[in-house]
Amino acid sequence: MPKSRPVRLIKAATLLTCALLAGVVVAGAAFPALAMSGLAAKAGADSFQDLPSELTVPRVPEASQVYAADGRTLMATFFDENRQDVPLADISPAMRKAMVAAEDHAFYQHNGVDLKGFMRALVSNFTGNSRQGASTLTMQLVRMSITYGATDPNEVVAASEDTNGRKLREMRLAAALESKLSKDQILERYLNMAPFGHGTYGVAAASRFYFGKEPRALTVPEAAMIAGLVKSPSYYDALDSEGKGFDLTVERRDWVIGQMQETGAITAQEKAAALAVPLKVVGKRPTNGCTSAVHNDWGFFCDFFYRWWMDQPAFGATSYDRERRLKGGGYRIITTLTPTVQQAAHKNVEQYLPTGKKNALMVAAVEPGTGRVRALAANRTFGLDAAANPKNPISSNPKQADAGMRATYPRTTNPLLTGGGDIDGYQAGSTFKMFTMVAALEQGYPLSYEINAPQRYQSKYTAAAGTESACAGTERWCPSNDNTSMAGKHDMWTAFGRSVNTYFVPLEERVGAAKVVDAAERLGIRFRADNDAATAKDPAAADGWGSFTLGVSATTPLDLANAYATLAADGRHCEPIPVQEVRDHDGKVLADVVKPKCDRAVDPEVARAALDAARCPVGDQSAYGKCHGATEADAYRVIDHPVAGKTGTTDGDRTASLVTTTTTLSVAGIMANPDWPETTANMDHDVVNPAVYETLADAMKSKPKKDFPKPKDGLVYGQQRSVPSVACKSVDDARAVLRNAGFEVDVDENRVASNCPAGTVARTDPDGRTVSGGVVVLRLSSGQSSTGTTNNGPASTEGGAASGQSGRRR
Repeated sequence: MPKSRPVRLIKAATLLTCALLAGVVVAGAAFPALAMSGLAAKAGADSFQDLPSELTVPRVPEASQVYAADGRTLMATFFDENRQDVPLADISPAMRKAMVAAEDHAFYQHNGVDLKGFMRALVSNFTGNSRQGASTLTMQLVRMSITYGATDPNEVVAASEDTNGRKLREMRLAAALESKLSKDQILERYLNMAPFGHGTYGVAAASRFYFGKEPRALTVPEAAMIAGLVKSPSYYDALDSEGKGFDLTVERRDWVIGQMQETGAITAQEKAAALAVPLKVVGKRPTNGCTSAVHNDWGFFCDFFYRWWMDQPAFGATSYDRERRLKGGGYRIITTLTPTVQQAAHKNVEQYLPTGKKNALMVAAVEPGTGRVRALAANRTFGLDAAANPKNPISSNPKQADAGMRATYPRTTNPLLTGGGDIDGYQAGSTFKMFTMVAALEQGYPLSYEINAPQRYQSKYTAAAGTESACAGTERWCPSNDNTSMAGKHDMWTAFGRSVNTYFVPLEERVGAAKVVDAAERLGIRFRADNDAATAKDPAAADGWGSFTLGVSATTPLDLANAYATLAADGRHCEPIPVQEVRDHDGKVLADVVKPKCDRAVDPEVARAALDAARCPVGDQSAYGKCHGATEADAYRVIDHPVAGKTGTTDGDRTASLVTTTTTLSVAGIMANPDWPETTANMDHDVVNPAVYETLADAMKSKPKKDFPKPKDGLVYGQQRSVPSVACKSVDDARAVLRNAGFEVDVDENRVASNCPAGTVARTDPDGRTVSGGVVVLRLSSGQSSTGTTNNGPASTEGGAASGQSGRRR
């Protein structure tokens, strides 16, 4: 017994000292001058004047929420800590009262420090009956604030160490905080900051996780359960149904309900009713990032948004800063994704090529004039090839298969539709003929410009000798058409409508391939493949890129849709953007970040003329009635709106594509094998085409029909001049006359009946007027009487696709 007296004396002295210091803290907060008096020294707190009296409650990390364009449909959340701040008015009164009952009965009576509670805790701790912290809600908020505001790990440790110095610091800061904030403001901050277990922070996250509801709807027993978790979120685990966690949580909840009656928050009858309610928790984990997007088919769009965010300097100087802002800045983001358009795209993709196939069907939709991306859909699940799921099969690419690499189906996180990372894109075939037409129109070649297109054309470009594309015995590149009926004289309407290779290659030669590449880039095609990018940057190299017009450069569905959207917007190009509104934590709109980045890509008249010809391939009619033949006539019939577009196929049918556009929406689709672009398998236009045009049709339902602006005559007919008569002249003499008149001259070797001597010119085609600088074809005489049988060559099939023509081949 005598040995214990010194210990008791020490404890008693400590008790007296702490009591005096507590009084000094509160008095110092209420009467600052008193804190400087001798009372502090008499209490033995020589360093009291050094205790901090200012506290900044830091802004804690808060999840950012990403919505669809309607502003209501949640797409995904991004967070490091699952927290979403809500105002006190949006928290049920039951939750507010439960927290006060569980943690601080005297919250609305004290000035930050509960002296009675403090003394009670000291006595209890001194006598050894129990350990009591005596921390008020305000003091707990102080402790959490110091932890979140710490810049040094030691500060975090000091914030939670069990020492009198730490408690005194909390007391003074709590008292000072009470002089600045109202009780409701303190309670609101506390409820939004406190941890509630299972990665939830703040009452909103806890309410959604445990009960699947907003905090304004919490009942008394639900609020009591959540309030009881603060003491030890890991100890009271309501999801632990196999261990003691669930039972301990129920006991803690019931205790809080009892405390609520004790504080007068509820009546005895309300207490009994609350205790009778069985505890049922949902355990609904929130989405975090794009792999757990609320709607899984929105994952590719979500990824496009995430990559866009990470490229914006407005959100930080480094990628680390930008990601921290997204995952902790509490932004409210409204994207450009339109749920109805996305639903249509996803439905049609799955209908024509369901998820689980090695070939990818990818559809993108862009709004002309803004660049707002309205939908991105693919027959893939956006997610990781995780061990929990059946693994993706081995890649169909032989080299990847040899290395044991797996395919990108049915799950992938590769940006298949938008490009980036390992995705350079896919060849889009004859959809690229549009860029040759645009460049030609810019150089003054009108839509009526005619070229006599042979079945096989010997170009000025080179090809590897001995290859299929080389002219026999030469290194000249000799592209050909899909069938012989496509040969003959064409203008841009019929050549684009029927996708005549041997019209667009010589047109590219006359315009200059470098100008065609430049037009593609201005309209929105981005060159991601190293070889493509290097060639595009070098005018000399680009000028030798003869096959560019046939779509051998890699692109993506998004870029293709955006390029045609640029034309539909009268030549105004806008960068594809996934966001239309961003609000920060304070509700401030960041207008500059979401403002469309647009520029004038081509002259409006050029865009209108190009689209006039682009109505031909998809079954619509030119404003001048010049469309004859289509490669996908069903598009216009199904969409039932004025529409322009183009099909595309690469050699060997390794890819198939279709792009369609109205004045308000552009939709493009590509079918390809992302794992093996050089695949020997054939892609099917009967798959990709309806997926594209039915998506556009669904999106345009109930929308008013709006026609494309009619181009002016200047780029339609150009400067017309009379064709001189050269009948019965020799080929050389006729060629000289026509060239002197400003025309280019072709010779059709198919003889026609005429009264002129055999081998001389029977007539010209055209034989009246044509565009200045245009092509005049010499028709040679067979020497037969004009009353005999004539041979007009392929002209008889120009009104449409000939029998047997695969109209979706180029």
